[in-house]
Amino acid sequence: MRIIYGVVIAALCAAVLIGIAKWRGPVLPALRVELLPLELRIVASGEVRYQSLARIGSEITGTVIARHVREGDRVSKGDVLIELNPDELQSRLAQAQTLLQQLQKTSRPQAQAALVEARDNLRQASREARRRETLAKQGMLATEQAEQAQRLELNAKTALTRAQLAADSLAANGSEERLLQQRIASAAAELAKTRIYAPFAGRVQTRNVEPGDLVQPSKVLLEIARSDGLDRQGAASDGLEVVVALDEKSFAPLQLQQSVQLIADAWPAQTVPGIVSFIAPAVDSSRGTIDVHISVLADEAKQPHAFLQGMTVSANIIAAQRERALVLPNDYLLSNATGQAQVLRWQDGVVNAADVQLGLRNMTHSEILSGLAEGDVVVQADKLSDGQRAQVRFEQAQHVIR
Repeated sequence: MRIIYGVVIAALCAAVLIGIAKWRGPVLPALRVELLPLELRIVASGEVRYQSLARIGSEITGTVIARHVREGDRVSKGDVLIELNPDELQSRLAQAQTLLQQLQKTSRPQAQAALVEARDNLRQASREARRRETLAKQGMLATEQAEQAQRLELNAKTALTRAQLAADSLAANGSEERLLQQRIASAAAELAKTRIYAPFAGRVQTRNVEPGDLVQPSKVLLEIARSDGLDRQGAASDGLEVVVALDEKSFAPLQLQQSVQLIADAWPAQTVPGIVSFIAPAVDSSRGTIDVHISVLADEAKQPHAFLQGMTVSANIIAAQRERALVLPNDYLLSNATGQAQVLRWQDGVVNAADVQLGLRNMTHSEILSGLAEGDVVVQADKLSDGQRAQVRFEQAQHVIR
């Protein structure tokens, strides 16, 4: 009998406990609403490029006799990069200079002397023609001889005109001298092209030429990345940028000047600051993406590693921030039949549905603008009747939510 009584008592105790448990409701994960920092980040992968990459070539055809730089070298504006064989162009310049000297020292004096002689000849021919005309009128000389003298005078005038034109063309600052000066300037300009200089300060990225190569104007010899500019904050910039192809679905919160954290695949432990500097004005319809340019702000001298052209980089774009906001994990959010966001608020052991208005949202958390207050307790459940009793098991909130 005692055994039977014991079994009955145990069953009654179990029933009481089960009844109490059902009355108290299920044990649900719960969270106390707190004010926490919240960030909205857009994550994308991109490639390192230089904002200004000059492709250096030769303006003339020639043979390379010296190359003064190689990949990775830093250059200043005006540094000599490549030298071409100048012999032929130096010869052309010397020839033009010799012709100018010949004009000034020989041809011009000869033309001036010829002009003086032509004037004297014309004066003599004119006197002879007048004398013979007089004698012919007096009948002392044949008419044919007077006409011959007139023809000689006409020839002398023609010779004087030619001599005058020649002297004028060879005169100081005349057409011949200006032509030779232009030939000298042209030859000097062509000779200067045998030395190829850096157009700006930067770093050599590629080289495609060696001494002895025959180069032509269409060939790219070097690529130089510009590094003498200033970033948008006025600090020295190496001209680096990261170009990411962002899915158009993530485009809405993106704006210029937003901060970015850049992490290269090669150095995952190093974070480099950046800023959104340019957003493409059109979407690539074939890929459904939009190109976003991010300027790299870090000073290379302070970086343990440098970004390199073509390197793959992950970009974390900080699209929005809240220093202190009521924040809930997205797992705690529900929606009613009309699409209104709701949460299950626990108070005095009873759970009730509460409508909430959402603000900033990221992949894991959402900002609560209204419907809850700091310190309220919300529970996580798929199905629960409004007004049902429940027990809670608190989860620890994160201190930084991204």
